[in-house]
Amino acid sequence: MIPPLASLQASITTAYVTGLVIKNTGSHYIVLCEDGVERPGLAKGNLRLRGFRSTNPIVVGDHVEVELSEDTGQEAAHYIRDILPRRNYIIRRAANLSKESHILAANLDASFLVCTIIAPETSTTFIDRFLATAEAYRVPTELIFNKIDLYPTEATEYMQELIQLYSSIGYPCHAVSATTGEGVEALIDRMSGKINLLSGHSGVGKSTLINRLIPGVELRTGSISTAHAKGMHTTTFSQMIPLPSDDGGYIIDTPGIKGFGMLEMQEAEVSHYFPEIFEESKSCRFGNCTHTHEPGCAVQTAVEEGRIAPSRYVSYLGILEDREGGKYRPEYK
Repeated sequence: MIPPLASLQASITTAYVTGLVIKNTGSHYIVLCEDGVERPGLAKGNLRLRGFRSTNPIVVGDHVEVELSEDTGQEAAHYIRDILPRRNYIIRRAANLSKESHILAANLDASFLVCTIIAPETSTTFIDRFLATAEAYRVPTELIFNKIDLYPTEATEYMQELIQLYSSIGYPCHAVSATTGEGVEALIDRMSGKINLLSGHSGVGKSTLINRLIPGVELRTGSISTAHAKGMHTTTFSQMIPLPSDDGGYIIDTPGIKGFGMLEMQEAEVSHYFPEIFEESKSCRFGNCTHTHEPGCAVQTAVEEGRIAPSRYVSYLGILEDREGGKYRPEYK
């Protein structure tokens, strides 16, 4: 006798667990579930971020709800059915899709931007755009100046100027050599017990730095293109790597990024993401001052008098121009 449909439905129970996304290889994910088991996962249906379009709806650092497969084998396909609310994230405009976004990582305690003065050069425009985005989404950020063992005197002096500039604004800076190990130990103390994003251009030495921070992880490293003095991608997916610290913690390793296109911000908001500009703007004659042409602008006066670095002001103007142009510009690198 065939049992009634209602009886069959009652006997079928779907198990759900929550977990943390620790690896993303495109459309496939590894989730560290609440029971301590790492499970492979796929996005269920047309799962999309709420509120805006993204090229990667699920990212490393996401807390998710997983629908467990009844198959208990190693090849079992578990499905991620929901993304739990995010505390914060780092986001940029997708390089070739002006209306699409790309999230680097989510639910961060800190982010570290790896910069180099040469081979390749990290411009202040790139640094400032990353910092402004981190401010907008409330992610504490520090700067790592790597490859100090390679710099001639002139490059070292310029690095010290940048360290003085960004430190005075409130961004901790670290001068390190991933190759020799100089300055790396202090980074471990800063990262311990936290979920940390490590980001930067290709070729700045992120993989070498992680290999130094986490002995035995052995990430693949690459060389610099001699023709263009730019790095070549060695990291092709995002992953969360445990720190060898008594307090725990993780580093999120992501592929290198070429440029940092900003998502649209309201004109009045942009200055809020430059702490020193926001502070000076309190003395502007007009409350809706854009700091571009208005009389009585305290920000322009601060630039003229040297209290705001010209490079920072240029970066601020560049983001305002993005709002008008509405298109990612490759020169902002």
